[in-house]
Amino acid sequence: MMIRFNTVLIFILFVVALIVYKVFYISVYSSNQYKAISKQNRTKTIYTSATRGVILDRNNKYIAVNDLGFSISIAPHLQNSKQDIEKLNSLFDMIKSRFADIDINKLKQVYKKNDSIYNHKFIKVINYISYEEFFKHYAIFNSNKYFEIAPANKRRYPYDKVASHIIGYTGKVSQKDIKRDKKNIYFKAIGKNGIERFYDSSLKGEIGTKKFIVNALGKEVKTISDTKPKSKNIQVTIDIELQKYISSLFNTDTNKNDEPSLSAAVVVMDIKTGEILSAGSYPEYNPNIFVNGISHKQWDDMIYNPDKPFTNKVIHGLYPPGSVIKMAHSVGFLNNPATQNHKTRCKGSITVGKRKFRCWKASGHKKVEMRKAIRESCDVFFYEASLKSGINNMAKNLSMFGFGEKTGIDMPREFVGINPNKLWKKKKYKQKWYIGETVNTSIGQGDLLATPLQIARYTASLAYGKLVTPKLNINNKTTTIDINATKQQLKLIQQGMIDVVWHKKGTANKGISTSIKIAGKTGTAQTTSIAQNVISRIREQDLEYYKRSHAWLTTYAPYDNPKYVVTMLLEHGGHGGGACGPYVSKIYEKLKQLNYIK
Repeated sequence: MMIRFNTVLIFILFVVALIVYKVFYISVYSSNQYKAISKQNRTKTIYTSATRGVILDRNNKYIAVNDLGFSISIAPHLQNSKQDIEKLNSLFDMIKSRFADIDINKLKQVYKKNDSIYNHKFIKVINYISYEEFFKHYAIFNSNKYFEIAPANKRRYPYDKVASHIIGYTGKVSQKDIKRDKKNIYFKAIGKNGIERFYDSSLKGEIGTKKFIVNALGKEVKTISDTKPKSKNIQVTIDIELQKYISSLFNTDTNKNDEPSLSAAVVVMDIKTGEILSAGSYPEYNPNIFVNGISHKQWDDMIYNPDKPFTNKVIHGLYPPGSVIKMAHSVGFLNNPATQNHKTRCKGSITVGKRKFRCWKASGHKKVEMRKAIRESCDVFFYEASLKSGINNMAKNLSMFGFGEKTGIDMPREFVGINPNKLWKKKKYKQKWYIGETVNTSIGQGDLLATPLQIARYTASLAYGKLVTPKLNINNKTTTIDINATKQQLKLIQQGMIDVVWHKKGTANKGISTSIKIAGKTGTAQTTSIAQNVISRIREQDLEYYKRSHAWLTTYAPYDNPKYVVTMLLEHGGHGGGACGPYVSKIYEKLKQLNYIK
């Protein structure tokens, strides 16, 4: 009996000792662990996004801003009983009575979609109401416990469609955007195009993080850390007044012949710094329509418009450069012993194999050397020189001027164009190169394609002797590349470009109407080929509008102290001098008025 009692006593003492040990272990050794778990359970983290940075022009004028206003949210769980539903309807009636333009049915749909037993947050039914519109009603809404009023902002572009392709626009964050960058989940809108997209990370800024301790009721009792969100403003090189003026030149629904609205691209660039003072693609679109979500009709109207208002023709428009490419070929010919002293007698055409290649002037230019060939844009001169040079030498020379590659401008998705040669054709089409294609390339036709910005950049290099990288961010450094051309060679080409404008036989002489010392080159880029059996060219004005040639005029000024390039492409405009000259003249006069040119 005694043995049994002792056994039970020992067992009890063992159990007690084990319990005491466990309590001691928990209180001493595990206290820190449980404190950490407890603290974690009481710690909350919220993430906040900064107000998006603004965009300013070179003169500190705001071209993309944030309008301040308010959002309205309604308490959840107001659909469970008849009394709740009556309360919810009264809240919607309260909104409708004060904001008649708001579609209440849409608000009800938003509420119904987001209300659930698992959601304990107020449901946002209105993302934005302007400060001016809401402020007089603020007190009555803010005092109602079923409403939650919070500050809100909306992106706005005060110049509407002016510079729309440069500025771009913001839009709602999509699942695709979040997949591309997980941080986008914390933003209501991000940049979708233009500067807004290229500098999106700077404009939207860094996420703010706040960690704090809450009590049993979920109320904040202590802040652990609080990092404020930060965003940056962007200042661009654009002069919005110049941009607005140029926009007004093309801001017509139809031209004087009752034909489609003018479709064009214009670039104004500082020759030495690459700063873009203006870069317009026409027709334009209004980026404000994207802020609240664009309708299907608005989208279709832009996408299916043959003049492509949504396309930034400055960097996404690919066109045959036509005769504006002839100065680049001239540099190559001057550097090639086989062509550096090339002269010819133009009789209006040459025959290569069985094919006739015509000069634009059917009667011919008679004796022609390089300066005259540039001045009067003699095609035969370049045909013959190209046959001596060969396409690979020509393509290599064009690469030096940036053709077939991006200019490096700070804009999204820039196109590179096409700088064709034998290897390019073999890779793309698995075909050999024909000599007739070399001839076509010599006058900027065939497979050779360039953007208006590439033409502007190349024109600047002829005046400056360096290939500059175009830029829109005013704080970006200027970068240049030397071109393989001597001062003497460039002087010869510059003299030809001066003659284009000021010599009585220059191709832009009749189109330019300003006293500013402009040098330039015209170009006519055919959109349809001319049949071999056609004896004379059909006049541009006699062709259907969309079959007419594109008109080019690329210029710099003043020619004795070059500062700015003005390059213009007019789709289906016909001949460069007559079609583009009046516009370019007005742009230079505006540059003078704004004190860019003395």
